[in-house]
Amino acid sequence: MPSKEELIKEADSTTDPKRAEALYREILASPISQHASTEEKESELRHQEAALIKLGELYRDQKNAQGIADVIKLSRGFVSSIAKAKTAKLIRTLLDCFNAIPNSQKIQMDVLHENIEWAKREKRIFLKHSLETRLVGLQLDTQQYKPALALIDSLLTELKRLDDKLVLTEVHLLESRAYRGIGNLAKAKAALTSARTAANSIYCPPHLQARLDLQSGILHAEDKDYTTAYSYFYETFENLSTQNDPSALGALKYMLLCKVMLNLPEDVTSLLSIKLASKYAQLRDVESMRAVARAHQKRNLADFEKALRDYRQELSSDPTIRTHLSALYDTLLEQNLLRIVEPYSVVEIEYIAQQVGQDRQAVELKLSQMILDKVFHGVLDQGRGCLLIFEQPEADRAYGAAIDTLEQVGKVVDSLYAKTVKLA
Repeated sequence: MPSKEELIKEADSTTDPKRAEALYREILASPISQHASTEEKESELRHQEAALIKLGELYRDQKNAQGIADVIKLSRGFVSSIAKAKTAKLIRTLLDCFNAIPNSQKIQMDVLHENIEWAKREKRIFLKHSLETRLVGLQLDTQQYKPALALIDSLLTELKRLDDKLVLTEVHLLESRAYRGIGNLAKAKAALTSARTAANSIYCPPHLQARLDLQSGILHAEDKDYTTAYSYFYETFENLSTQNDPSALGALKYMLLCKVMLNLPEDVTSLLSIKLASKYAQLRDVESMRAVARAHQKRNLADFEKALRDYRQELSSDPTIRTHLSALYDTLLEQNLLRIVEPYSVVEIEYIAQQVGQDRQAVELKLSQMILDKVFHGVLDQGRGCLLIFEQPEADRAYGAAIDTLEQVGKVVDSLYAKTVKLA
């Protein structure tokens, strides 16, 4: 009978995935001899561990999420015979195989729930924390904010008791993302401050530092402080680029977004010419931001809408970019409407709608909003279907002057009263 080492070599060399799968499963199914020496047992365990990882990678390449789930379930029987630290690393490695499989979040979450329960039973506390942290990340990706926050609360209680600063930093960062997702920016900032405080007392790995900077940039962008947000996004991009991390592209898109939001669309081209960004310059994601910048530079609403249509996936999949581009579209529409109505004192709403290439009802709604916000002074005459524009009314200072005079008279009266009291 061939040894485990020979079976692994045969599985690695074969081009038939089914044959490789059968060989890996044969390695995992064959028991370790009780009479073997300690060295032989360790060697056998190493081969089984390698077979588990390679089987997981095989299913990953086949985009077989259920197969990976079965491998993780299979690994639970094997990990009882190896060290706890090695167990955590093995399960994390197998869970990472899911990352390459699209739409596998549901299976991944089911697997995590099973393994968390198993870790509780086996009293593997650190593994449980690691798995729960990963589960929170998945819940945030699928916008399940309520269960994520509930799990974060229980995790924070346990982690503060154990004083595990690294995982505590990560959980506070996830908490910040969760609160930002439900629109509570005050709590999102507080959680991020807690994450940074925990990170300052330990060595913070570069990838975690990059995520902290990215979240800081997102929160500053929410406050419309795009200059500070840009500096954080640049730090993130530089950090991730040096590690050849694919998520560096997301940070670059945020940098380009900040330039557009700062009314500096002409800086987009020069930004893409720097050494770190040049390798991303031809990608579709970057081209989408370039198209938005061109439309914004020309103040052209039609081009802006065309960019949103042509690059729907690239511009709408990220909630941060979607939110800020929506605000930018609103601003651009407002500027176009002001440019059209400026020369007139009376203008038909139908004509304005034709000029901006928008639906009449949408234009009417936007004009009424602009009047209420006092962007210009006017009134919508819906009977005639016209917009009446008035001159900027001059502020009447008489009222303010009269109030000031009465205040001064009041002081004089009080002074005279005080004097009469003294004389009496």
